Amino acid sequence: MGVNSNRVEHVSCLETTVTISSAEVGVMPPPMQIHKVCLPPKLTTLQKLKHRLTEIFFPDDPLYRCKNQTWFNKLIICLQFFFPIFQWGSEYNVSLLKSDVIAGLTIASLAIPQGISYAKLANLPPIVGLYSSFVPPLIYSILGSSRHLAVGPVSIASLVMGSMLSEAVSPTEDQILYLRLAFTATFFAGLFQASLGLLRLGFIIDFLSKATLVGFMAGAAVIVSLQQLKGLLGIAHFTSKMQIIPVVSSVISTKDEWSWQTIVMGFGFLFFLLTARHISNRNPKLFWVSAAAPLTSVILSTLIVFLLKSKIHGIPIIGHLPKGLNPPSLNMLYLSGPHLAVAIKTGIVTGILSLTVMDGNKEMMAIGVMNIAGTCSSCYVTTGSFSRSAVSYNAGAQTAVSNIVMASAVLVTLLFLMPLFYYTPNVILAAIIITAVIGLIDYQAALKLWKVDKLDFMACFCSFFGVLFISVPLGLAIAVAVSVFKILLHVTRPNTLILGNIRGTQIYQNLSRYREASRIPSFLILAVESPIYFANSTYLQERILRWVREEEEWVKENNGSALKCVILDMTAVTAIDTSGIDTLCEIKKMLEKRSLKLVLANPVGSVTEKLDQSEITESFGPYGIYLSVGEAVAHTSSLWKAQP
Repeated sequence: MGVNSNRVEHVSCLETTVTISSAEVGVMPPPMQIHKVCLPPKLTTLQKLKHRLTEIFFPDDPLYRCKNQTWFNKLIICLQFFFPIFQWGSEYNVSLLKSDVIAGLTIASLAIPQGISYAKLANLPPIVGLYSSFVPPLIYSILGSSRHLAVGPVSIASLVMGSMLSEAVSPTEDQILYLRLAFTATFFAGLFQASLGLLRLGFIIDFLSKATLVGFMAGAAVIVSLQQLKGLLGIAHFTSKMQIIPVVSSVISTKDEWSWQTIVMGFGFLFFLLTARHISNRNPKLFWVSAAAPLTSVILSTLIVFLLKSKIHGIPIIGHLPKGLNPPSLNMLYLSGPHLAVAIKTGIVTGILSLTVMDGNKEMMAIGVMNIAGTCSSCYVTTGSFSRSAVSYNAGAQTAVSNIVMASAVLVTLLFLMPLFYYTPNVILAAIIITAVIGLIDYQAALKLWKVDKLDFMACFCSFFGVLFISVPLGLAIAVAVSVFKILLHVTRPNTLILGNIRGTQIYQNLSRYREASRIPSFLILAVESPIYFANSTYLQERILRWVREEEEWVKENNGSALKCVILDMTAVTAIDTSGIDTLCEIKKMLEKRSLKLVLANPVGSVTEKLDQSEITESFGPYGIYLSVGEAVAHTSSLWKAQP
């Protein structure tokens, strides 16, 4: 049998054939080929490090187009990568412009009223919302790669900024300082985003799982909606807290301030906006209905207040809004003082939330540079908007020129139309915000989480109630903590299972999953479905020994063949460290004391290499590592038969 040795080979691996009868194994048809287990190609330490870093930071190989190109072509390709406008700009035509103009004007009809509303949500002057809908889209049209992403202020980032900054500085008593902190937070948000993109660290955002975001967004949407009851009911004195209990208590305790005129107008337009949204959701071709509804509501409500101003009293209005372009604001950055830490923390949190709709490090750089530039032109944090991007897609946007068209419409508004917003009632802004954020409550996704993964649903549940009852920032922290806990749980407590053979094949599957799978006499075949690290090595050792004990008890109860060999299927063990190697050695010694043999099956290349470098393969001998479970069973059985 020496020619059939399965030792780990450094050279090219040949296969040999061993004739094994079905009577010997009971399940394996002859003849069967027993293959050698080969090491991966030998690489130097620098080559391994280069390969590993490339896989970590450049999984998409962003500059693959530069291969086998002249230096001039490489320069052009790099320019197109960092400035996508050079890529699609050369192919732009009138037909694309027509589609982009229609889409841009459609987005603008939604962006203008939302910009004013979201600025109020962040406790900022309404004009800042329009400033933030002008400069950032222009920057993104040059640096961004998405055709449909419509950028501007968003509800969640506005809510988080408003809640975090207002805990340190009052937006009404110290407006200048609050505005400085908002610009500073935007600067650090952009710096954080651009750094993540430049350093290829976008995977950090992946710690915010879909489940936690569903809960966080829903909780934030509920808080935002409840906060808007101040405007819908005409309440003058309202709590600045963001928890559900203080907000509801404030609504009830101030019922003497409720204004019936405000209530009628507010809920009337809210019904109109929700109806328009429902129509567009039912029929995507009518996307323009929901897109035009906010601006239509602003125009109608402004006309009503203006025409009936002598008869309607008690409805708060926006008032004077200054005309003109964005004033410079670089000199307003708050870079030293007792509130700097709050500004940095707010910037990082809003920066993370703003990236949850982004895809790829390149987009992170574009959004980051966009926010840094916005800081210099009186803008607060902006990103891609779900609602406006959906409208952009349905409106037929073809390139980022749609953002330029939208910014141009905002520019015209800033230069000439600002006096028209004087009589716009605050109640209509509240109705617009509620209509926008109500779509963030995705109950169907929550139900799917409950159905598919209870642990994911628990993460969603914790983040939702954390936002509602504690605070928005802490709710986000809870969401991240639950996501990290889930990762640690999977790493430290990996899945192990016992395999059986599907008769007549060389397929081995979970015994509890496949009824047609059956045990192989004298063998215990186990599969580990994770890397073996220091964090889970002790658990795996205890769990494997427990499997062995339970198998021996099963054999005794069912009068089966005595257990002789434990096969560890390492197909899913993608990596191993020194602690994992020590654990394998310890398991092997403990099994040998019980007169049991440990065999490894199908270790991946990197695992095989580490096992060889640690010289553990020598302790396994020539018949301890096989290419597959089937070969391990067949060859080990034949070795037993060959013994006297």
